[in-house]
Amino acid sequence: MAEDGSRNGETDGLLEKGYHENCPGCKVDRLKELERGVPYKNLSYIWIVSLCTALPITSLFPFIYFMIRDFHIAKTEEDIGFFAGFVGSSYMIGRALTSVFWGWLADRHGRKPVILLGTASVVVFNTLFGLSTSFWMALSIRFILGSLNSLIATVRAYASEVCREEYQALSLSVVSTSRGIGLIIGPAIGGYFAQPADKYPSVFTESSIFGRFPYFLPCLVISVYSLGVFIACWWLPETLHMHDKIVNERCDSSEILEASAEESGMKEQIAESKETKISPKSNLWTNWPLMSTIIVYCIFSLQEIAYSEIFSLWAVSDKRFGGLSFSSQDVGEVLAISGFGLLMFQLFLYPPIEKMAGPLMVTRLSAAISIPVLSAYPYIAMLSGVMLHIAINFASFLRNTLMISLVTGLFILQNNAVPRSQRGAANGISTTAMSVFKAFGPAGGGAIFSWAQKRQIAAFLPGDQLVFFILNLLMFLGLLMTFKPFLALP
Repeated sequence: MAEDGSRNGETDGLLEKGYHENCPGCKVDRLKELERGVPYKNLSYIWIVSLCTALPITSLFPFIYFMIRDFHIAKTEEDIGFFAGFVGSSYMIGRALTSVFWGWLADRHGRKPVILLGTASVVVFNTLFGLSTSFWMALSIRFILGSLNSLIATVRAYASEVCREEYQALSLSVVSTSRGIGLIIGPAIGGYFAQPADKYPSVFTESSIFGRFPYFLPCLVISVYSLGVFIACWWLPETLHMHDKIVNERCDSSEILEASAEESGMKEQIAESKETKISPKSNLWTNWPLMSTIIVYCIFSLQEIAYSEIFSLWAVSDKRFGGLSFSSQDVGEVLAISGFGLLMFQLFLYPPIEKMAGPLMVTRLSAAISIPVLSAYPYIAMLSGVMLHIAINFASFLRNTLMISLVTGLFILQNNAVPRSQRGAANGISTTAMSVFKAFGPAGGGAIFSWAQKRQIAAFLPGDQLVFFILNLLMFLGLLMTFKPFLALP
């Protein structure tokens, strides 16, 4: 009897605080109340999972040209880029088609199962991509990898739930920073480890598996890392509240719950809770604060992927065409310096700035400052020597930092626009829309750059000035859309 009384008292105490016994989401909430410091352990989980989803996206860019060439599907050398574009876009198309489903699944069955499935898909299908022997095999595997990679939407929802409210900006900043670092490290892995038998003949022979499959090693490196993330995520705490399931497991009938309610004087509250549970959820598609934030995010995402495509082309193009005449190694160094500076800023400076100014103001300021920074790029190309390297490293760091700060602010607004139970689906819709825009970004950026190269003596916006002007138009459009009446705050 004493044990039963103790258990009833514990249950009453949980109900009074709004907690439910054995609910994983409630356990996380209680832990957040007890531990008020920076949740370094949870942030490390968010970091490694975000990096896992970013690495496969761009790791193929340094070697996809040679991979398509070896498939012998292109009749001429000029056609290689055409087929390479399909392989690059297939991942984004697959992700666009399934992101809403994975978000819905994360809201219904939990964040952890979806994260585990996403990391497992990287282990399997990224490895298979490195073993591709034909164009259609590579295309299909990248499409499947994008379709099963459920991480980006789910981890954003998870990041907003696993930390206390005062650390939400830091948590979502970790997502953005890890993703940005992954987009830099990914191409480095692809560039250094592709075709190892040619680059490191003393270590890898032509008869070895890495000689017969020259693009397997970079994929294997990423897959091994993803396997480690998959194992680590078994200890990932679940944040989704599962009260209905818990009640069904603990009570075969409603008698125990009713008795407990009568003793604690909470019968009316539980009745209201039941009504809330069975009431339909609000329609995400009619949630204008959410939809307006997603549309703004898509505009900035299109600008971001177009910039990424154009920057590499512009940096390696010849000085006589307005470029920097950089080698691929020079470009890698610029990206590496930007990545390190970005990491330091997001971890130590962004959270207090966001706390002081708010996510919306940070987004607006980042967009506004980015416009003059991008306008300076054509004039940086006129420099040479040490001054050129200093100027382009500073401009690249500033631009990337502003872009990540901008996106992080939108993440916060997006997650605040919906209740916890709908964050997975909301981030799924956001990922779908963003993936559609990003599927067109590289092709559009490459076409604009090619057109600008032929306008070196034009009277209005000659050469690369046209490229950065169009990028700034997208940035300015996104900035305008952050104001009323378009953007609505929750």
